[in-house]
Amino acid sequence: MEMSQRRIFRCPKCVELKLPREGAAFWYAAVFAAFVAGMAYLVGNDFSAELVASLAKSFEDEYLRNEELSLRNLTLLLSYLYIFNVFTSDLIYDLLTILSKQLLEIDVSTILTILQCSGIKLRHDDPVAMKNFILSVQNRMNELKATSEDGKSNINNKRMEFMLETICNIKNNKKSPKEDTLQYAQINKWLQKGSNGVSCLIQKKNGHWWLSSNMAFLADNAEEVAARIEGDVLEVQKMLQLAATLGMNTDARRAIFCIIMTSVDVLDAFQKLLRLDLPGKQDRDIMRVILRCCLREEPFNKYYTILASHLCKHDKNQKYTLQYCLWDHFKRLESMNPMTSLHLARFVAEMLASFTLSLAVLKTVELSDTKQLTPTRIMHFRMIFEAIFKNPDRVVWNIFKRIAVAPELETLRNGIKFFVREYVVSRNKGFAGKFKVAKRALNSVEVLLY
Repeated sequence: MEMSQRRIFRCPKCVELKLPREGAAFWYAAVFAAFVAGMAYLVGNDFSAELVASLAKSFEDEYLRNEELSLRNLTLLLSYLYIFNVFTSDLIYDLLTILSKQLLEIDVSTILTILQCSGIKLRHDDPVAMKNFILSVQNRMNELKATSEDGKSNINNKRMEFMLETICNIKNNKKSPKEDTLQYAQINKWLQKGSNGVSCLIQKKNGHWWLSSNMAFLADNAEEVAARIEGDVLEVQKMLQLAATLGMNTDARRAIFCIIMTSVDVLDAFQKLLRLDLPGKQDRDIMRVILRCCLREEPFNKYYTILASHLCKHDKNQKYTLQYCLWDHFKRLESMNPMTSLHLARFVAEMLASFTLSLAVLKTVELSDTKQLTPTRIMHFRMIFEAIFKNPDRVVWNIFKRIAVAPELETLRNGIKFFVREYVVSRNKGFAGKFKVAKRALNSVEVLLY
């Protein structure tokens, strides 16, 4: 093991090679950092701590030699080790603070590399430290301008402007294209399950300064590590079995399902689905999977309606796909169990109340044809309108006003009036006031009241 560790600790020396493309350095750093994070999880944090110490020494040597290319590659390694939670943000912030004190060209270049690679994560992990760093840069910039003859800093103006622009983007929470790609997010999610990080804090270099006081991974923890790995494997198997149960029979659908079910929140799921970059028409499966998950989950979960709304507003094709999905479900109402029908009705009502869809989604339904209105279909569409009428008058007005003008929707408007009068208001007089608002909206030429 010692021989293997020595070989690995010598690996950072290869960053001094002149890689042919900038992208190669990013990929090398990401892969190497992911490997180190995985090894730290398997054999203990001592492994990653020794490597970080070796990297810190190499970084210091290259900085003193003013070797910009090799320093950039070492900086990338450190940044990706931080992204994969090998150590906390404290080490990176300490490094940024040191670099911002002089703001030489090599300092600006190194700061740029760090911010492009992990700026948003740094801001998220410690906003106060990010604010202090930005203030430090601004103060140093003012000092440089004050000491220069023409009132401008002596640093390469374009590089400095690019650094300031990057800092501004981070303040505005605008992510760099090089940061947090889908591949890194997926790797990080797996690594986060097993590793608590090394929490490296730069202290005085007395003895093993890089060893953290809270390292709990020792050799006798093998059983704990094995149990944790087994738990992760079981979780994956459980997720895949659930996907199979719900009919996720393609790689694309399984990937969509796993993103939806394992995301932290709606925004996390939305961003990951956008980065999924499905080929051809496979992106249509996103809305199908969302709707299927919503109809099968008990109780009803608005998470799916909010996610669907975000996607529809971002891409009209998703909206069209959702409409076709709903029409397919309307055709199968007779064979649908009551709970699924209720969830579908609430899903449609939520889409209408958020103005993601309009009542035109019901144009394929003959709401005034008593021969087609079976008890099952009456119950389903009654639940939709009852859910709509639970909204404030302003929302009800806008929902119905959206289909008021179009001549081609006259049949739908008449069908809605008939259905609500005969099957909703007649059974619940409490909705009479809402029905009056709806009728006025359908007959109105006034503007929407958003």
